Amino acid sequence: MNLCLSVIGGIFKALQASLIAWGSVGLFFIALLDAALIPLPGGPDVVVIALSRQSAALMPFYVAVAVAGSTIGSLILYWIAKRGGEAALKRFSPEKRERATRLVDKYDMWALLVAAVMPPPFPFKIFVLSAGAFRMHLSRFIAALVIGRGFRFVIEGYAAIRYGDAAFEVLKKNYPIVGLSLAAAIIVIAVLNTIIRKRRTPNSQAATQESFR
Repeated sequence: MNLCLSVIGGIFKALQASLIAWGSVGLFFIALLDAALIPLPGGPDVVVIALSRQSAALMPFYVAVAVAGSTIGSLILYWIAKRGGEAALKRFSPEKRERATRLVDKYDMWALLVAAVMPPPFPFKIFVLSAGAFRMHLSRFIAALVIGRGFRFVIEGYAAIRYGDAAFEVLKKNYPIVGLSLAAAIIVIAVLNTIIRKRRTPNSQAATQESFR
């Protein structure tokens, strides 16, 4: 079993190395594969940092390519879960399924946005699958991915330009704090949005009733 996993890991590393040599095209496919089906070592994060470090002027382009690949890859999982329903979540533990589905059901795109911002090893795919299983509106699904992944890749690209070879170490040390801070801000916004919507609903109903008197 360990030998099989080692061989598979070696294949994935070789695949990633060959794709990296393709520059931005390779970055797109790495982001797509990592989001959809194959968890490549380091994923698109490592490639965004490496390419941005080589060419600072192209950093926004690399970020856009990584966001596009990650979004399309996530859409594949979304459609799989939309067709398969909650059965698509069976490979995760009951605890993780219950937590992710509860958050997505309650907070909709806000939960996915938080998941998209968080760095590995946060279980991002289960939130994508939950969004598909609960049939989150496609426009909100895409918006959450683009904003969340965009923020994450911009931070990585900026770190590559600002810190050069030390970017990986700086991100390893500081990004969890940045990611958690942003996640906390998103959660606060989501809660406030929920409260405002609940307050507006009774008011709108009262106004409707008043108009018929």
